[in-house]
Order: sequence, then structure tokens, then C-alpha cells
Amino acid sequence: MTQNTETPRVFIAATRQNDGKTTTSLGLLAALQHRFKSVGFIKPVGQRFVQIDEQKIDEDSVLMQRVFGLNLPLVDMSPIAVEPDFTRRYLESSNYDTLVRRIEKAFDRVAWENGFVLCEGTGHAGVGSVFDLSNAAVARILKAKVIIVSQGGIGRPVDEVALNQALFEKEGVEIIGVIVNKVLPEKLDYIREFVSRGLRRKGLKLLGVIPYQSVLSRPTLELIRDELSAETVAAPDQLQNIVGRIIVGAMGAANAVRLLHPGSLLITPGDRDDVLEAVLQFVRNGNGSPAGLVLSDALRPSGALLQALRQLPFPVLAANGDSYEVASKVHDLVVKIRPTDAQKIALVRDMIATHVNLDQILQAVGVQKP
Repeated sequence: MTQNTETPRVFIAATRQNDGKTTTSLGLLAALQHRFKSVGFIKPVGQRFVQIDEQKIDEDSVLMQRVFGLNLPLVDMSPIAVEPDFTRRYLESSNYDTLVRRIEKAFDRVAWENGFVLCEGTGHAGVGSVFDLSNAAVARILKAKVIIVSQGGIGRPVDEVALNQALFEKEGVEIIGVIVNKVLPEKLDYIREFVSRGLRRKGLKLLGVIPYQSVLSRPTLELIRDELSAETVAAPDQLQNIVGRIIVGAMGAANAVRLLHPGSLLITPGDRDDVLEAVLQFVRNGNGSPAGLVLSDALRPSGALLQALRQLPFPVLAANGDSYEVASKVHDLVVKIRPTDAQKIALVRDMIATHVNLDQILQAVGVQKP
């Protein structure tokens, strides 16, 4: 059993992947830092990890540490990383007690000398059940009350929350409320009123309604570069440019340039000198700049043209794969907030501070005057 039972804590779960759990956690952690001298963070079970100092660490733990400067060992913030063969090895030789002790000890170290601990789950309540560490089970192990994050609408969030509620209640875990995310701004009041009614019928409270912000689902040039394993040809200091539209330059130069505007990403084979010359002229004429340019098909323009592209004020990337393949990868990206996404992080801080009732959350976990 977890030794630390005094430090206030809350567990953030969601009704499904990409509902905004990490966004909510990031915003709540920022708000909590205004209330407490020090705050801890832990993601007990993580599925998306990076390799740091020979340790597999969940991406969200890395994000929180770097954004908030948390003075915590990453290995404690991410005690279990689900590697590709993790489930098979567990089913072959169950080591449940070992995993539980690892989570408990990690939590105790994260909670040490911190006034509050934010715990982030992985997906919906049942994720991890195959190795006996569902979100509901982990919340029980940590003796944490739960906030569920769901997406906009009226019927959908209430239906999906009810499904998750059943598993949490089976584990004896209390749900203190629900946050509804990605709601169209013009429908905030309408959704707030009717989702509140629906949740009350399930014995649950609505803690906040967060407006949809399209910029949070748009990739940066840095993310695109990393996902494509591309080379940065120009403007490496502008990789935080955000892409709002993808243009495949499989057309005449005049038509391709006519589609350029701020926020667009042009993908074109590296030997399309006509398109590239037109882009250069477009910028020289003072017509503004797109978000970026990707040279596809593992092709590079001639030396003089390449040198001219290197002087552009927006990122130029060189990638393998044809234009269709590159465009498909960019379109299908799962966009997660990164430590370098300053614009997105600032937006998330403001959204949570404005639209989520932190006082209600703290009161529910027994904190009266932090």
C-alpha cells in the first residue's frame, strides 16, 4: 500500500485517447503552482516514451518537468513505460506486486516535500487492464480521487463518462467531477447547462468546459521535421511555426504560389525548380511567408537555387518519400504539446485558469486554504 496518504492528489483520466488529458494536466499544474509552494507530477503508466539516460520515460513526464522546472527524478515521474513486449512478458510471468511497489515508491518520492501531486492516467478507465493496472486500479493504488476529461457535445460525454464511471466505482475510486474539452466557443454556455444536468443525473459534477482551439491540433515545423526525419535546410530558428494548411505542389508554379498564405505548408519535389523559383519571387515581392516548405522525393534543387532557399525566412525541410507520402504523414500526425511549444503552452495555461473551477477541485480533495 502507498505509504504517503497525506499529500493531496488528484488523478486525471479521460474517456478515450486524445480527449485532452495532457492539455488539462498541463493547465492544472500551472494553476496549482500558483496555489502551492511546490507541486509534483507523476504518470504511473505511460505508453509513449522517449529514451533518456538509458531510461524509458513517458513523453508527458518529460513535458511537465521541462515546462515547469520540476525538481523531480524523471524515473519517479514515469515509473512504468509500456514497451512493445511489456504485455507479453507480463502475461508470461505476472509481476503485479513488483509493479505496484514501483508505483507506490515512485509516488512517495514525487510527493516528498510537495504540497500537491497531479497524477495523469493513460486513456480511458480500462486502459492497462490486460496487465492488471487499469487507470481505475492505479487510481485506487494511489488513493487518488479522479477527474474525467471528455470531448464536447451533450450525449457523448455523459454516455462515455457513465461507462468509465462504472469501472472506477468497481475499484472503489471516487470521481470528483468532469471536464468537457474541445467545445465550440459559441456553444460554451449551452453545453455547460445541459451537460451539467446530464452529469447530475449520474451523481457527478461539471468542473469546467474548455473551448476548442484549432491551433492546439496543428503541428509545428519542428514536429514535422522530427516525424519525417527531415533535414533542416533553412531558418532553423523558426521551427515553431504552426501549420494550418497543407499544399502539395503537384501543379503549375503559378497555381501553387496562388495558394500560399501564412500558416500554409508547401510540399513539392526538390527538383521542381519552377515552383521553387516562384516561391522565392513571391517572398521577394513582399507577399508574406508561408509556415514552411518541404522538399520531397529525396531530391535537391541545383546549387544556386538551393543557396537561395537557404536564405528564406521560414523553414525549408528536405525529406525522403514522395510528395503524397510526405503529405499523408503530416496529415495523420498525432499532435502532442512539446516543451518548445511556447505559444500553445501559454494558451493552455490561460484556458484552464479561465474555464476550470480549481477551487472546487481542491475542496473535493480536502484542501481548504492552500
